[in-house]
Amino acid sequence: MSPAPPSVGISALEPPRVPLVPPASPERALAHFSSLLEFETDCHEVHHDLATTGPAFVLVDVREPEAYVAGHIPGAVNLPLDRIDEESLGRWSPDTLFVVYGRGPHCRAADRAAVRLSRSGRSVKRMLGGIQGWRESGYELTTEPSSAGALD
Repeated sequence: MSPAPPSVGISALEPPRVPLVPPASPERALAHFSSLLEFETDCHEVHHDLATTGPAFVLVDVREPEAYVAGHIPGAVNLPLDRIDEESLGRWSPDTLFVVYGRGPHCRAADRAAVRLSRSGRSVKRMLGGIQGWRESGYELTTEPSSAGALD
């Protein structure tokens, strides 16, 4: 059996691309990937915490209010980027961990929200995949307001 032909536009004569840059040492890889876990979480971890012990964090939907009302992750509060300030954060203890999410993996609103929260001295993680990743994982959305309350 012969190997599959190369994809259109890719020459079989080109050298392999993955090994062009040597991989990091195991020590550097450990430091890098361990540090990512300090800044990011994923839909599965958030879902697990919401479904079991209850979250040890505030889940923040940073999308516009219209998008939040149309469907959001159960338990999430809506705090759009332009409303993240000392006044809106005053309802939570300074040691609260915030987990932020936006529309999806190509949405930078969650990153910008994480910057604002960090500048305010707050602990924050970004949920990878955003609401798109949540849906793709098969988890449900709700249109009910969070028991944690929406900001007025």
